[in-house]
Amino acid sequence: MQGNTLLLHIFTLFLLLGATSSSAKDGINDRINSKQVYIVYMGAADSTNASLRNDHAQLLNAVLRRNDKALVRNYKHGFSGFAARLSKEEANSIAQKPGVVSVFPDPVLKLHTTRSWDFLKYQTHVKIDANPKTLSNSSSSSDVVLGILDTGIWPEAASFSDDGMGPVPSRWKGTCMKSHDFNSSNCNRKLIGARFYSDPNGDEGDSTPRDSIGHGTHVASTAVGAAVTNVSYYGLAAGSAKGGSPESRLAVYRVCSNFGCSGSAILAAFDDAINDGVDVLSLSLGASPGFQPDLTTDPIAIGAFHAVERGIVVACSAGNSGPSSYTVVNDAPWILTVAASTIDRDFQSNVVLGGNKTIKGRAINFSPLSNSAQYSLVFGETSKASNASLAEASQCQPDSLDGNKVKGKIVLCDGRNDEYSTSEIIDTVKAVGGIGLVHITDEYGAIASYYGDFPVTVTSSKDGATILQYINSSNPVATILPTTTVVDYKPAPLVPDFSSRGPSTLSSNILKPDIAAPGVNILAAWTENSSDDDVPKGRKPSLYNIISGTSMACPHVSGLASSLKTRNPTWSASAIKSAIMTSAIQSDNMKTPITTDSGSVATPYDYGAGEMTTSESLQPGLVYETNTIDYLNFLCYIGLDITKVKVISRTVPDNFSCPKDSSSDLISNINYPSIAVNFTGKATVNVSRTVTNVGEEDETVYSPVVEAPSGVKVTLTPNKLQFTKSSKKLSYQVIFSPTLTSLKEDLFGSITWSNGKYMVRSPFVLTK
Repeated sequence: MQGNTLLLHIFTLFLLLGATSSSAKDGINDRINSKQVYIVYMGAADSTNASLRNDHAQLLNAVLRRNDKALVRNYKHGFSGFAARLSKEEANSIAQKPGVVSVFPDPVLKLHTTRSWDFLKYQTHVKIDANPKTLSNSSSSSDVVLGILDTGIWPEAASFSDDGMGPVPSRWKGTCMKSHDFNSSNCNRKLIGARFYSDPNGDEGDSTPRDSIGHGTHVASTAVGAAVTNVSYYGLAAGSAKGGSPESRLAVYRVCSNFGCSGSAILAAFDDAINDGVDVLSLSLGASPGFQPDLTTDPIAIGAFHAVERGIVVACSAGNSGPSSYTVVNDAPWILTVAASTIDRDFQSNVVLGGNKTIKGRAINFSPLSNSAQYSLVFGETSKASNASLAEASQCQPDSLDGNKVKGKIVLCDGRNDEYSTSEIIDTVKAVGGIGLVHITDEYGAIASYYGDFPVTVTSSKDGATILQYINSSNPVATILPTTTVVDYKPAPLVPDFSSRGPSTLSSNILKPDIAAPGVNILAAWTENSSDDDVPKGRKPSLYNIISGTSMACPHVSGLASSLKTRNPTWSASAIKSAIMTSAIQSDNMKTPITTDSGSVATPYDYGAGEMTTSESLQPGLVYETNTIDYLNFLCYIGLDITKVKVISRTVPDNFSCPKDSSSDLISNINYPSIAVNFTGKATVNVSRTVTNVGEEDETVYSPVVEAPSGVKVTLTPNKLQFTKSSKKLSYQVIFSPTLTSLKEDLFGSITWSNGKYMVRSPFVLTK
């Protein structure tokens, strides 16, 4: 897996596929009938399935002479609509019909451990109980069902054993679809549902729930995998693997093929999952920044809205396009948007120089070199080919090295100002007979990429400077050590560069992402069909793999949500979301503020409310319940008219209407667990929130602690919240008053309500 030298190999693959698959599919469509697949979204499903199918057929008949082969999919359970093969003119005609919210081309979206859950257990701001109420009990079973939309499942993985689990919940309506390599016996009391969605353009090889890629299997085992002892990745990260909620059931919906993840399949999976009876949905996929559709043409936002409206928690990855601002995706307010963080485990492959001086490197390799520094070490710049420039050779660009100077030696390549990946540089070094590579780059941050048997390590600019200085000695020698697992690594967590950042492009009055969770170097179950290129010599394919991305962070949160649902079955989706957000922490295992890969102090744009906890979230004290009316008002505030809003939602009250002054600033007042305020042109801003007491004491008093940034006064009214048996819900106002004439930058702070037992923290951001 040398392609794993970017953020992660599987995500890079889907980035490329996402960029090329639309044109590839268009080519197939051209050969079919010069039409492409469009999604017709018709809002809430208030009619019977039969009448909805008839409505869809009538709508198609109104614009098509023949529609026998035009219809691709019907959406009839959670919402109304269909996918059909149409011309642009036909799509435009349908878009004008009454009851149609939007019509848009079928988009192709991309896919964005043993120790991670143990690490989270001790990331807490309260003392760990001697006999804690544990996050999960692998010997019990729950009727909570987690649905995962991804690349499918490898059902034979030990992580999906149903040992000790009770009967499948009687309310479950899902199924295990049969295919050439999958049948009903592949499901059990753990894996209770498996669906696939055939490519509308006829790629029959993807007509199976079975995972041929590994991504879906990895995600599923991270979230709800059963405890499996004595696992590792070829000896690395050895230990027992389990998911966050091993007692929960699993339903998989294969929506991603070798072309990526089609929007029409994603919507079909949402539609089925709502009807099947899932409690939590997890999506480690999404659009790319800059190509993100609006809410009425975003399959994930549409499907998630209807799922949350029915009480289903929907967690989605934030994307892998950081560290630039405005890169977070899946940022609709009803989605629980997950950023990535590290854990206290590292994979080091160090460089040993002459004189036994050791330089830290990070990589996963199984180097066959001696542990002693006995191999000549050369710098690319001094080994340049005659037709190459010094800069090209320094960076070890293709065809830049002289084999006579490199053969049999370890090569040091400077990638600090270079766009070539480590994998590409490996090819260059190998081509001229080099036996190892030390790559100087800060691009990968905390990620340890996999390089197989070839001795490769990545070192920071700071440590690389030390090697460059040493290489000027008379006879520089070195070796590259095989990877070792380092635990209790500090500092952790930190936010890796790849994790997408806020602010949200959807609205500056919603703070996104919502939460951070482990997403770097996560060990979890994998498929058994790994290619020979991925397997070290003399080894059998590993049944577990180590990969990174916000895709790995998302199932940590959806697994936690499943456990919260098990313990609090009557809680709403927003109550569970609030419990996860308000219990987050902002300090690392050195008791200092969480930082980013680059060393700067992390902000809510990096990690939302902070790093998820698995103890405080079980008993949050207070929750912010964001109800459907909040979301309907949000749709009004972003510019949708009341007619369209009423078509979208099935629960719009008869007397509901969009406020006359539906400005985007009002978004700050939806009852969200975090606060975002745009101060442009304002002297003060008043924001309201309502909290619900879910603690053990009916009669209790909460007092606030405000962390306000310099230049802003924050006033709370009232300044205490006194709950009684008859008053479970209380509201408060927050008045933000800048003491400066204008804000020069976005400012961050927090409001924490505490009764001495629970701490309920809401971050806020004030934008200029």
